[in-house]
Amino acid sequence: MITLNNGVEMPALGLGVFQSPPAETTDAVEEAIRVGYRHIDTAASYGNEKEVGEGIRRSGIARDQVFIETKIWISDYGYDETLHGFEKSAAKLGVEQIDLLLLHQPLPSDFDRTIKAYHALETLLADGRVRAIGISNFMPDHMDRFLAETTVVPGVNQIEVHPYFQQPELQRLNARHGILTQAWSPIGGITFYRGGDRSTLEDPAILEIAALHGKSAAQVMLRWHLQEGRSVIPKSVKATRIAENFDVFDFELSADQVAAIHALDTGKRGGPEPESITLANYGMPIPEA
Repeated sequence: MITLNNGVEMPALGLGVFQSPPAETTDAVEEAIRVGYRHIDTAASYGNEKEVGEGIRRSGIARDQVFIETKIWISDYGYDETLHGFEKSAAKLGVEQIDLLLLHQPLPSDFDRTIKAYHALETLLADGRVRAIGISNFMPDHMDRFLAETTVVPGVNQIEVHPYFQQPELQRLNARHGILTQAWSPIGGITFYRGGDRSTLEDPAILEIAALHGKSAAQVMLRWHLQEGRSVIPKSVKATRIAENFDVFDFELSADQVAAIHALDTGKRGGPEPESITLANYGMPIPEA
């Protein structure tokens, strides 16, 4: 468990469902909960919030035993629009309260709208509709103005972090403000999804560490994140991978092994540049149901 800056406890490791087809998401969520996961990360823009909610209900576990995290998409930024975005997500998930609600991206071309959206999150937090609030993909250039014009310090900044792209400056900035860094694409899936020239899963340094521990490359990377205090949300719809990604609490990396992974940083982002996100090229309507 990790304690956020407002005292809310969150399981450090969760199941991510980015690009999980809706038809496969319900079974994946149900299987993850069976394995032991108690944290599910989704987003309005993923189009599978309804299936996440169904998977949680099918699991038979009590609602208060599962930490649900979702995100408002840029198309629903603005104060009233974001309040309605929460209503849409809560209805699809089938819950009255969301544990952690994030703004999915900064919107540099209309930052006033981003600020208004976060003010809506602050209202939802004050009203008890959400337990914690945060941001995603906010870079150092966005943070000074953002923190100056908002009241509640975000509990989380969910960003791309994996051995090939570690963003140490941003991680330090998050830490200085008491903001938890949560890693999306924690095992570097974005690097080969984008057609990168090498995969973290095949990196010789990571495979050498994995062999020493009798673990997979993915398990080594997830352990690295957890030892450094980050939250991770690895994605899979395959039962064997879901179980494998959760089996990371019975070994520990040495200081030298952690340093070897740090040395793999290329500084090359796999996902889109946050500055490139605009309503013109990434806006899309989020349906009511």
